[in-house]
Amino acid sequence: MKIKTKIFLLAIVPFLVAIAGIGIGVRMQAAALAKAQRESVEAAYMSSKQAELKHYVELATSAIAPLYEASRDAKDDTALKREALAMLQRMDFGPDGYFFVYDMRGDSLMHPREPDLVGHNWWLLRDPKGSLTIQQLIAAANQGGGYVRYLWHRPSTHRLEPKLGYVVPLPRWGWMIGTGIYLDGVTAALARIDATASANIARTMTWIGAIALAGFGVIMACALFLNVSEYRSADAKLKRLARQVVESQEHERARLSRELHDGISQMMVSVKLLLESALARLEHAGHPHVRVPSAEAALGTALGRLSHVLREVRRISHALRPSMLDDLGLAAALEQLTRELAEETGIDMRVETDPASRAAELPTAVNTALFRIAQEALTNIVRHAHAAHATLTFTVRDASVLLAIADDGQGFDLARVQADARGGIGLRNMRERLDALGGALVIASQPGSTIVTASAPLPHSARSRTAASSQDDSPP
Repeated sequence: MKIKTKIFLLAIVPFLVAIAGIGIGVRMQAAALAKAQRESVEAAYMSSKQAELKHYVELATSAIAPLYEASRDAKDDTALKREALAMLQRMDFGPDGYFFVYDMRGDSLMHPREPDLVGHNWWLLRDPKGSLTIQQLIAAANQGGGYVRYLWHRPSTHRLEPKLGYVVPLPRWGWMIGTGIYLDGVTAALARIDATASANIARTMTWIGAIALAGFGVIMACALFLNVSEYRSADAKLKRLARQVVESQEHERARLSRELHDGISQMMVSVKLLLESALARLEHAGHPHVRVPSAEAALGTALGRLSHVLREVRRISHALRPSMLDDLGLAAALEQLTRELAEETGIDMRVETDPASRAAELPTAVNTALFRIAQEALTNIVRHAHAAHATLTFTVRDASVLLAIADDGQGFDLARVQADARGGIGLRNMRERLDALGGALVIASQPGSTIVTASAPLPHSARSRTAASSQDDSPP
């Protein structure tokens, strides 16, 4: 695993784990708070409903209290009971608010909303959950009164719905009197609380997710920034290294060129002079019979080969680093290069420039790079182009220098050459040389015309020297 990947994982994994832990903790805490709020609201709501039911039952018992007290002294209280039931039947509080009366055996004595129940025993009545509803109500009454939650038909909807009932006993009559409130309001309120809590939890989790995405994006942006910065730094170091390699190569070329020119070449010239002197002495010997024709022929052959080797050494020395490039500038070196190649190949080669460009003082790196590019381009023309004419255009501008090499050869497929990993090395070398200088290489090729254009920017100091040279060369 790469070090970059390890650093990225060390940054992102703890962050994601922390965000996940925060999300889980917040969700659990929010759920606990919502549950506590639900229970609190439910308790408060039920307490208010219980107080309301108790108040209703107290009103009902207060209404029939005179009749109930009168029955204490009456021998036959049937009429009083009938009057009390009639009074309770007329009392209600809304479409679903009414009073009911049962005796302690489960017989229905009065039910204003469901008269069919009256006169029947409902001791064994069970709701859909299996609870014995009437028995639960009678048990609460036998304890002196109490609250019971059960399911009962709602008159307005004709559906079974949860209901909270409150019952009290009338011991002397053996009755249970009570009323109830349907809990749809409580259910709706609790549903609203649950919905609000769920929405709050969802919104909180959304915010946590957004924060996580934002944090992830920041980490990614930082990683990308570091990666780009590192890439740029590595690219700059690579270009600097390439420039140093090229400079070291040029220094080594110059050193070898000097060694060949000043050392080996001078020694070979000395050897040639000695051989020529020896051959001259043999040819001018006083006695013909003393002369040795075979020796003279061998010396002549040796002199010829030595002259050829001397020319080759001088050619190699010049190719390694032409002294004219350092002494007279790029324009003169290009003219010498084209002149020598034209003599060797028979191709018409010429250099087009202007006096200001010829006199311009360019940095050594620019001179070397453009000369090598011209050398590579002309070598390609000689080897592959089958051209009859080649033109080098050299121009120095205010902020840049331009070199264009054009020929009338057969051209080549630029895309294919660039796609070939084993070919196009010369073109890649040209681009790398210009990249190190911040320049650009443009190539346009078709049958009958190929133009290679190299441009490089000039440092400010070089621009100043170029401008000064232009002013010096201008006519008075």
